[in-house]
Amino acid sequence: MTSETTTFPRPESSESSQPTGSGRIPLSVLELAPVGVGQTSADALRSAATMAQRAEELGYQRFWVAEHHNMPGIASTNPAVLIAHVAALTSTINVGSGGVMLPNHAPLVVAEQFAMLEALHPNRVDLGIGRAPGTDQATAAALRRTQQGLGAEEFPQELDDLLTMLGYHEDGGGLGARRLSATPVASSAPRVWLLGSSGYSAQVAGLLGLPFAFAHHFSAANTLPALDLYRKMFRPSDTLAEPYAMVTQSVYVADTAEAAEAIARPARLSQVSLYTGKPRMMPSVEEAAAHEWTETERQIIAQGPSRPTIGDPEQVLAELDELVAATAANELMVTTMTHGLSERVHSFELLTKLWNT
Repeated sequence: MTSETTTFPRPESSESSQPTGSGRIPLSVLELAPVGVGQTSADALRSAATMAQRAEELGYQRFWVAEHHNMPGIASTNPAVLIAHVAALTSTINVGSGGVMLPNHAPLVVAEQFAMLEALHPNRVDLGIGRAPGTDQATAAALRRTQQGLGAEEFPQELDDLLTMLGYHEDGGGLGARRLSATPVASSAPRVWLLGSSGYSAQVAGLLGLPFAFAHHFSAANTLPALDLYRKMFRPSDTLAEPYAMVTQSVYVADTAEAAEAIARPARLSQVSLYTGKPRMMPSVEEAAAHEWTETERQIIAQGPSRPTIGDPEQVLAELDELVAATAANELMVTTMTHGLSERVHSFELLTKLWNT
């Protein structure tokens, strides 16, 4: 980073660390832009944008988009592009990545993408960083155009380079990072989060004084140990004085428990297809209802690493209150993978209505 170029990391806002009017912690959204049978990727991306607008209207704190590759049922492949689109269609909700898989990208590319997003939408951009490639090795190598940088042992240096180029500190990073800064230069920097599903990222987030988002929705057994480790390892930083932990959970809410089970079943069927090496588009509610589950498929669901929260509003509220109490989370992020947009919107409407009363 040159002495003439300075960016300023955004301080944690009081709004994001305080409970809602009901006394509950803030709610946020993780969007994967699912592609359903009979839909196109363009349909899925339009639905994601509509979901962002509705989430803002409902008072959700953040709207994050994921990074997935080579998956026919997921349209969210490039977080920076999708963030730019939804940020332009909204005005107050924080928008960000959940996350950018750093091994897939050169740190300077990520730094410049999010520096530009922050310049366009100051104080609204979150950069959630993940350590795993989130895809197969062949795809990861195609994204990076080299095997270099794909190993877990290289993550700390690449993260340090990224933070240096975004102006988080001037004494870190490799020689190249010290000579570079992300442009365009803004008066603020995107809020960097570390994402994780184990203790590794929890330790790194704590040592660097960064907010931490844990993927409870697919790694429930590791949730409490990782959060405990994050808090034990936490060192105050210029941007965060105390630990700030967000927990992500899959949530399906409908007017009745039976209706909630019905809208969740397509995602479960997609999960089985993914685990058996046959990823597919999201089936419709009708297709999933007609599916005859094999014993192997039932075992895959039963033995999965996590269990979604499914039910009517009162059931879901009770279970999420238990999760928040157990984890002492500062924020809860929910993800809902449904075939239709209307099912997803209704689930978020029901949840926030009861959450805020």
